[in-house]
Amino acid sequence: MSEISTVTLNNGVPIPQFGFGVFQIEPERTADAVKAAFDAGYRHIDTAQMHRNEEGVGRAIADSGIPRDEIFVTTKLDNARHGHDEALGAIDESLDRLGLDHVDLFLIHWPRPKEDRYVQTWKAFEQILRDGRSRAIGVSNFQIGHLERLAAETGTVPAVNQIELHPHFPQAELRAHHRANAIGTEAWSPLAQGGALLTDERLVALAEKYGRTPAQIILRWHIELGNIVFPKSVTPARIRENIDVFDFELAADDLTTIGELETGARIGPNPDDFG
Repeated sequence: MSEISTVTLNNGVPIPQFGFGVFQIEPERTADAVKAAFDAGYRHIDTAQMHRNEEGVGRAIADSGIPRDEIFVTTKLDNARHGHDEALGAIDESLDRLGLDHVDLFLIHWPRPKEDRYVQTWKAFEQILRDGRSRAIGVSNFQIGHLERLAAETGTVPAVNQIELHPHFPQAELRAHHRANAIGTEAWSPLAQGGALLTDERLVALAEKYGRTPAQIILRWHIELGNIVFPKSVTPARIRENIDVFDFELAADDLTTIGELETGARIGPNPDDFG
């Protein structure tokens, strides 16, 4: 496997472009799954308070023997913990569960605009950054209007926005806004949860052309777009397969072909309405 590329965030912190997501991994299986990821060469772990498996991530980190500064750890704020004081307490609880004195990236998981508390929450995140409890701060599932409001009312631009992003839903307009404002793009559900996307005949043909799997073709597409990705699996062979995408490149016309897979269909909820 070739060396994993990195992306430098807008505050100078480098983040591995490829990571391991633990969404929907049962708490009792998380430590073993993260260990398999470490064994395969992953050094970027993405979890969340709402995933209820931070303890397993922390246990795998403690048992790994890997120096802390070689592991990039992201967690996200529980939707029930919006608000300035709530967010400050929540990060300390995450650090306790993870067994760490800081995380590398802390995200607001959803804006929940109808509650109208994400700006005051973000002001707590600014304090968390100043205190060193996280090396970088960002958001997840924010739309352009939400991002513009944060910048206007606080002056702090998120380091990343983690969004639903895959060939069926490539979010070109939002990604362009990220580029214009030095916000890193992270893709959740980068494979659209498999299914119809992975069996699309155009994608299958590309997989045959490159001698790869359809999933590897999609993950390579993300890498070449500059996205930060973290596919999830609990199968060691699949964990190893997913990360093996740094020793080939897609031709320009093949990137175009993947771009034509867009359907505009979301898998998850619309952030404008969720919550």
